[in-house]
Parts: sequence; structure tokens; C-alpha cells
Amino acid sequence: MKMRDLVPWSRPGDIVTLRREMDSLFDRFFDWRPFGGGTEVSVWSPALDVSETPKEVLVRAELSGMDPKEIEINLHDNVLTVRGERKQEKEDKEENYHRVERSYGSFVRSLRLPAEVESDNVDATYKDGILMIKLKKSEKIAQRKIEIKAG
Repeated sequence: MKMRDLVPWSRPGDIVTLRREMDSLFDRFFDWRPFGGGTEVSVWSPALDVSETPKEVLVRAELSGMDPKEIEINLHDNVLTVRGERKQEKEDKEENYHRVERSYGSFVRSLRLPAEVESDNVDATYKDGILMIKLKKSEKIAQRKIEIKAG
């Protein structure tokens, strides 16, 4: 018997939905608020990818359907905050929905970066629904190899 035979869901989409809900629950539970702040609760939260190269930290946010003017990016004490609002399209009174899965409303995502970055050396671009934030790592803490002298 395989593990998938033991799971009580019949559709693969149910598992994906459950995973997203659990991820969201843990994100909210362990979310660190940099200023002791707020109890802002978002209806939706964009997916983030965070990666690192030897010279920079890269953050990609999935923000399809958003106007870049509605997105705000802040960096304070090595905590990156992305906030914005995805506005709902105007409803057509003649249109009857059978399914509504897209989420709308305000969101706030804050994350501590995996390395110290230079706050004045950040580049953000928005293309094809993906916000790409490039943050240059701080030179003062750049990793270097230290040679051991014999003797």
C-alpha cells in the first residue's frame, strides 16, 4: 500500500490547497514583526523565493495582476518588507461566477534576509507578474578565506 492510498483526499488540488493553508498558518505564527507592530491580517499573501549568490541576495515575489505603483518595498535592520494591494476588477452585474479562486486585497510580507546587505544598493524590477529584488551583500562582512601561517 502506498502513502497516497492512505490520504483521505481524492483530488490532487485538495492536497495543494491544504499545503498552502498550512504554510500560511506557519508563516503567520512564526512571522517576525520588526517594529513590534501590528496585527495586520492579509486575505492573501504572495509567494516568495529567496536565494543567494556570492555577491547578492535575490528575492522574487509572485505578484501577477498588480500595478507596480501599488507595491512598496522597505528595508530596515536587514528586514525586507514588501507590501501592496491587488485590486479586484470591477464586477459586471450581468456576470454570474461559478468559481472565484483569485485573491485580492492588501498584503504585507516581512522577512529577515539571510545575509547583511547594503541598504543603499537595492534594485527592484517588475516583469511578467514577478517582482525581482536584488540586494547587494555588504562588503564589510564578505566571506574570505584566511590563510594559516606555519610556524
